[in-house]
Amino acid sequence: MRYRAMVGVLMAAAAIAVAGVSARTPAPPQAAGRTVALVGGTLIDGFGGVPIQNSVILVDGERITAVGRVGTLAVPAGAEVISTEGMSVLPGLWDMHVHLMINGHSDYTHWDKTYPARFESEIMPASANQLLRAGVTSARDLGAPLEASINVRNAIARGDIPGPRLYVSGPFIQHAPYPGTEAFRWGVNGVDDARAKVRQLAKAGVDVIKLIDQDQMTEAEVFAVVQEAHALGLPVVGHSHRPDEIRLGLRAGVDNFEHTGLATAPEYPADIMAMIRERSAKMSLGPFFWTPTVQGLFNYEYLRDHPESLDDPSWTLGLKADIVADIRQSLRSPGELGYFQLTPARKPTLRRKIDQLREAGATLLIGTDSGIPMQFHSQSTWNELDVWVREMGIPAMEAIRSATYWPSLMMKKDREVGTLTPGKYADIIAVRGDVLKYINLLQDVDLVIKGGKRVR
Repeated sequence: MRYRAMVGVLMAAAAIAVAGVSARTPAPPQAAGRTVALVGGTLIDGFGGVPIQNSVILVDGERITAVGRVGTLAVPAGAEVISTEGMSVLPGLWDMHVHLMINGHSDYTHWDKTYPARFESEIMPASANQLLRAGVTSARDLGAPLEASINVRNAIARGDIPGPRLYVSGPFIQHAPYPGTEAFRWGVNGVDDARAKVRQLAKAGVDVIKLIDQDQMTEAEVFAVVQEAHALGLPVVGHSHRPDEIRLGLRAGVDNFEHTGLATAPEYPADIMAMIRERSAKMSLGPFFWTPTVQGLFNYEYLRDHPESLDDPSWTLGLKADIVADIRQSLRSPGELGYFQLTPARKPTLRRKIDQLREAGATLLIGTDSGIPMQFHSQSTWNELDVWVREMGIPAMEAIRSATYWPSLMMKKDREVGTLTPGKYADIIAVRGDVLKYINLLQDVDLVIKGGKRVR
């Protein structure tokens, strides 16, 4: 009511359809140079401090110009006012591990053989748009054909297609590609070849290098990949399912480890934990980052037993009918998917491994492996946050920071995005209700703004 008393005249002058927040109808882009004011919500800024009640965020063009409270930060005359009363307002989310080239289909061999010609033109753009509409305004795509990765990223950056700010690895680097995957898995044969492959990816313009199955490479090859990437200013992400993948990655200086392990062992070995504690203590190197990607494993049995959730139409957005039908057909018997047969044995290990990583000082990042069987880009990110908070015992504020501030720091984009701070891009989402109490409210984001433009 205090907000209405102070800016009621302005609200009366604004069109009701503009001032309201609709989850279904995008507002038209504001005129160039016109100030937009988000007024009344509870602001979670990404830094982890006490939320700001009755907040005001002023946006001019692409960027945030001021953040404050009703009564202390004035809304300029003529501003477009968007009411966020009753909402949680927070930075646009990051998802640090997505696969835009896949969309939940259960048969990788079939998918990789059937759809490569449609990755760039249809499938990857559809995935990107689904992420954006789910409130993901920045994402890291870890594994796709090089040209398609670069072209889709650049098309989003130009504004040709909707999607999050995209950071891409292009093809994985590994010992040898699996048959039929050569377009997005590059094998290396010796140190010189390892360095040459990294240089080729860097020259094409990738944002990050991804190692996978590095325990099948020689130690010299792994070190060569990491050293060459770092010399070229690129971070390295390391697949981290098996203990030797982790050991090699730690010795070589991998920047960000992914996953929580395919093995059913109940916890990480003691020597690995000692290495993680040692690395985490080296503050001169910055935080030690780990992206656990637990939601796909944790929620498998629920999806198997409640497959009606697979019918959510959000994951079909942008996909042609034949692809949608193919995906649906592949998921007709969720309990029979070979991909998940070990999951019931792995699931009980997830909480312990998460606890180990947090106790050792690792900084966890939200990432989902979105696109793997039964995991859709429109749903995965909020599910990861939900599992962290509801099942892993991670405080909601910590989980939100792992989806906002920490990813931006890891990717060295913290001067541009990640917090709701004057001078940064206006990547903002809002959801009705208190996400610090009910994190699963993020499954239905009411407002999405990227770079000052409202997209939902």
